[in-house]
Amino acid sequence: MSSHPAGTVPKSLFLFSVFYGGMVCIAGVLGNKQVALGPLAVEAGIFAFLLLVVVSSAVAELQGRATANRLVLYGFIPLIASLLLTLLVLAVPASSKMEPERLGAFEMMMLATPRIWMGGIVAYGISQILNVMIFSRLKQEGGRMLWLRSGVAGVLSQIVDTLLFITIAFYGVFPIGELLLGQMIAKVALSALLVPPLIYLFVALGRRLDLEKPATAH
Repeated sequence: MSSHPAGTVPKSLFLFSVFYGGMVCIAGVLGNKQVALGPLAVEAGIFAFLLLVVVSSAVAELQGRATANRLVLYGFIPLIASLLLTLLVLAVPASSKMEPERLGAFEMMMLATPRIWMGGIVAYGISQILNVMIFSRLKQEGGRMLWLRSGVAGVLSQIVDTLLFITIAFYGVFPIGELLLGQMIAKVALSALLVPPLIYLFVALGRRLDLEKPATAH
């Protein structure tokens, strides 16, 4: 864990927190598109969620597990605020000048059932806390290979994220077995491929930022 003067915030923590909050909010919007990656089909929100995994792991590496856990918990603030703001915007009557096609497309993209919203909130919190816990525990037990710790934590947390979200959002609506398997394979493959190199990039960036003068807390 880095040592900083009292009353200061490490620059990496400040910037990573801003970035983390943005990824929390955009993940649900990106999830409206299914992308094809070779034979795999996955909702595009996975890319934002993988960045959440990378950032929380990088903060755990640089600032410690407790700080990373607080980052995850504070992530509920922009997540819930964006959901409430979405509900408000949907409830406000649209301008008569807005084209019906654009309005219909917007409402179709932004509307979601309470189960989908709940699934996203629960899956986010549990999977991100689990990622930080596994990543930090492997380090405590002598795991020096950053790529291996981040890869294992990322894969396991994405499996849990998929199980929770799809079960909460769609169980009883339609058979979820095939969807679960397909999403899990896609997310595990992406986690194993993308998380290890990205964690090195973010940790290196964080260490470089922390060599600069930290931001002063007011």
